[in-house]
Amino acid sequence: MKRAFTLRFSHKTNDIEPEKKKALIVQGGWEGHFPKEISGILAGILREENFDVEISDTLDVFLDREKMKQVDLIVPVWTLGTLTEKQLNSLLSAVESGTGVAGLHGGLVDAFHGEIRYQLMIGGQFVWHPKENVTYRVHITDPNHPLVKGIPDFTVTSEQYYMLVDPANEVLATTYFEKSPPEVWRPVVMPTVWIKQYGKGRVYANALGHSPKEVMIPQIFEMIRRGMIWAAK
Repeated sequence: MKRAFTLRFSHKTNDIEPEKKKALIVQGGWEGHFPKEISGILAGILREENFDVEISDTLDVFLDREKMKQVDLIVPVWTLGTLTEKQLNSLLSAVESGTGVAGLHGGLVDAFHGEIRYQLMIGGQFVWHPKENVTYRVHITDPNHPLVKGIPDFTVTSEQYYMLVDPANEVLATTYFEKSPPEVWRPVVMPTVWIKQYGKGRVYANALGHSPKEVMIPQIFEMIRRGMIWAAK
């Protein structure tokens, strides 16, 4: 794949190949967010970064307690949907114990609307976007942060997510909404990429990436690559 950025997190020490980490991608839900295609892109990134990757088509994978203990990173690619109490409890327990979570767009922040504990763990929940795709600017809030260093502000034409977000998040990128009543009653700066902790687990959330084409935009591709590596325990 053609890369636009060269800053990378190295896994090597004294040229000794490290033990592979384990990533679990859970794909499904609403097909309009291309779960299989985006899962394939994310799996390819992780395999390049020395992860063993498993892709599951069922939320029941969260019930496998032994598997969840061994996983270093969970990547949800599941828009909408519902979780049983046992599935949710197992997922939250794994993250609280140190398993990382990373994801993007609807597969992460437009999922499991009825589960407030999931939303609290992720740090936000999608609630609205303009009816048509809009062109908007993504602003990097801390150019020196290693997860976005070297990535300049950029413009995309896509869904722009308006969200309810945890004010404790560490925000890495924002977008700007003009006044648009009744949903947006005054102009607002909206977090679009953030990180946070949930117990011992790291959480990386990126609201960009509506389609496979958009995930492959160099800035978005690089942000999610770094975010997944960072989140893994």
